[in-house]
Amino acid sequence: MSQRLLLLFATLLVALLPTAASAEPLTAGIAVVDVTPPVPYRMSGYFRERLSTGILDPLYAKAIVFQQGDTSAALVFVDMVGISLDVSSRARERAAQQTGIPVVHIAIAATHSHTGPLYFGALRAHFHKKTVEEQGRDIYETVDYPAQLVEKLVAAIKQAQAALQPVDLAAGYAQEKRISFNRRFHMKNGPVRFNPGYKNPNIIRAAGPIDPEVGLISLAKPGDKKPFAAVVSFALHLDTIGGTKYSGDYPKHLQDKLQAEYGEDFLSLFGIGTCGDINHVDVTAPKRRKAPEIGGLLAESVSQGLKSLTPIKAPELAVRQTVYHAPLQKYTAEQTQASAQAMDSVADRKVPFLKRVETYKIAALALRGGDTIPLEIQAFRLSKDVAIVTLPGEVFVEFGMAIKHASPFKTTLVIELTNDAPGYIPTQKAFAEGSYETVNSRVQTGSGEKMVDAAIGLLRELGGE
Repeated sequence: MSQRLLLLFATLLVALLPTAASAEPLTAGIAVVDVTPPVPYRMSGYFRERLSTGILDPLYAKAIVFQQGDTSAALVFVDMVGISLDVSSRARERAAQQTGIPVVHIAIAATHSHTGPLYFGALRAHFHKKTVEEQGRDIYETVDYPAQLVEKLVAAIKQAQAALQPVDLAAGYAQEKRISFNRRFHMKNGPVRFNPGYKNPNIIRAAGPIDPEVGLISLAKPGDKKPFAAVVSFALHLDTIGGTKYSGDYPKHLQDKLQAEYGEDFLSLFGIGTCGDINHVDVTAPKRRKAPEIGGLLAESVSQGLKSLTPIKAPELAVRQTVYHAPLQKYTAEQTQASAQAMDSVADRKVPFLKRVETYKIAALALRGGDTIPLEIQAFRLSKDVAIVTLPGEVFVEFGMAIKHASPFKTTLVIELTNDAPGYIPTQKAFAEGSYETVNSRVQTGSGEKMVDAAIGLLRELGGE
């Protein structure tokens, strides 16, 4: 046999053999850590100071770690409105040091619960400063909650790593069309409005779609028919509770319903889909559904979906990451100073709502500093058919749908509010239409489209395109 034929034969043999990573078994571990702050502590989600008065249900950080050969990855889902860049950076770096999982292989995603703690951002800074001026100290921040949160996030990752075990994975989508609504509407008498009210006669049509797909990845012990955990991703805002007691919102009720069917140890790891313009408000119905009903209806769809997922026969764990530096919106020094002086007005209902929103947004930009903001995008490949994408911010639904449509993977979960909370990331179309989300956005128009392009690029790289 000639040397050329020998070389060709060797090349074909290598191509036919499985890669080193895919030849290794994949293991996974899960863990849950309570991250509930003390009472009282400020609560997030609204433009007024709101102090916690109790615990409706505890807040948790739920972690999952995957490992295959020398490759490992971790995702954490935590019950709060957002994860600050400071906390996520410290937690990821410390977790990497203590577990060996690379920083860029770790993602920390907030579920966006509006009944969690207010521990960062312009509103917290304003209320904190005001209380110190009036009381001599912040009587509501009796502990260093961000430092505690960092430690608990690291603990969740370490515990999940310690629980690694062989698993059978399956993935796919369920469908849920009953509980989510695009909250932006074209109006007869003016520009686009969000949540224009029950049967508003000026409504023409919704300004965008919903995403009815529920992304699912189940984990079962080898040979077991029933899963012991599932990653669930759905595009619907978490603001269905209200009040002044801590709560994980509707994902808590999703968990309860699934435990009733799959066992008390079943863990639902909920990652919120791209829902910057999606909530639970049906403008054709006089009453809004609350968290128990929403969680129950979602559980029905998830349970049905879990029974028909496609098994992952050949796992191939890999992670890719990139950062797009999005240009920030610009305001003059005079506008920034005026905003700082007007922060007391953000809770004043006599001031027009969008004016209060802009005042808050300018203060948030001042805290950021600089001309750009880093939007970190991560892509986690579990097999040639399954991937997870994580994005920062409150991302418009069209972006998540575009990523899934362009993805080379059959199942792609897209999870927002990961590693940072830089506000709303609307489409260029939405920026032209205006309304609450665009007024409250920090980035310049076109930033979301660039972020989507980056995400699709990572997926195509992982998919071999």
